[in-house]
Amino acid sequence: MTEVLPQFELLIPTDLDQALAAFGDNSNAVICAGGTDMVVQLRLGLSETAMLIDISGLAELQQIAPAGEGLRIGAGVTLATIEADAELARDYPALVRAAAQVAGPTHRSVATLGGNLCLDTRCLYYNQSHWWRKSNAFCLKYRGDTCHVAPNGNRCRAAYSGDLAPALMVHGAEIELASAAGTRRMPLAEFYQEDGADHLKLIAGEIVVAVHLPAPGAVSDYGKIRVRDSIDFPLAGVAVARVSDADGSARFRVAVTGTNSMPVLVPIDAPLTPNEDAEAFFSALGKAVQKAVSPQRTTTIAPHYRRLSAAATAIRMARALR
Repeated sequence: MTEVLPQFELLIPTDLDQALAAFGDNSNAVICAGGTDMVVQLRLGLSETAMLIDISGLAELQQIAPAGEGLRIGAGVTLATIEADAELARDYPALVRAAAQVAGPTHRSVATLGGNLCLDTRCLYYNQSHWWRKSNAFCLKYRGDTCHVAPNGNRCRAAYSGDLAPALMVHGAEIELASAAGTRRMPLAEFYQEDGADHLKLIAGEIVVAVHLPAPGAVSDYGKIRVRDSIDFPLAGVAVARVSDADGSARFRVAVTGTNSMPVLVPIDAPLTPNEDAEAFFSALGKAVQKAVSPQRTTTIAPHYRRLSAAATAIRMARALR
C-alpha cells in the first residue's frame, strides 16, 4: 500500500449550516480545516472517508470577539493568529505561549484552534505506515484487538498531545459544539475522556465551533517537554495559572497534556497562604501532578521521565508566576 491520499469527494460549504447539514447526512464524512493532522491521517490510512468537508473558508469560525466579560474564539482561528494577538497575550498568556510552541511557523499559519483541540491521540504503535501496523497485527485503536502498550488491558492507551487544551483549561474555558440539531456548551475539561480510541465526547454530526474564555484574572504560563525544541509533539505539556486573592493567598490551577489519553486537570486542594511554607506547598503541588498523570510507553521516552518532567515543569512555572 502506497502512502498517497485515497479517493474521496471534497465538499467546500459556503456557510456553517451547510457544513453541519452535510456532516449530519454523511456518517463517513470527516471535517478538515488546516489539515496539518487530518491529511497525514488520510495518507497513512489512519482515517478513511468517502467525503471530506473543508471548513477552512468559513469566516464565521475565524473570529475572536468579546463575549460577556470574556472572549469567544472561533474554532477556525489559526494558531498563528492566536500567537500574534496582543489581547490574548495580556489576558490569557498560557494560551499564546502554547500556540507559539506548536510544530513550526508554516504549520501554525494554517493549523486551527478546533483542530488542535480535536487532535487525534498518538502512539508509537499507531502512528506508523500501513504495512508496519499490519505486520504488527494492527492495534486496539485500529483493526486489532490488543493494545501493544498495555497488552493485558482492554483500553487504548494512546496519548492526547494537543498543546492548547491545558492552557485553556487552567483559564476555565468552555467549548461550544454544534450540529444540525443545535448547539451546546460544556467545560472544556469535560470534553475529553480517558480512552485513546474514543477520547472526544462528540456526538454524531457534531463539530467544535468555538471556545469561550471567562473574564481574565489569572496570570499563566505554558511549558513543553520534547526531544527537539521545535516541531515535536509534547512528551508532556504543562499549563499553570495563578489567581491572587485580596488576603495575599494564591490559588493555582494546573493542567497537563501528552501523558494520558486526555488532558488532565490536576486537583490542587488548597491555596498558598501568606504564612505557609512555600517550598512545602510547591513540593506538594509537584506530587499532585505526579499522582494525576499516567504516562505509558506511547513514545520512545521512558514514562517515569515524562512524569517527573511534568511535575518539575509545573513547580518551576508556579514559583515564577506573580
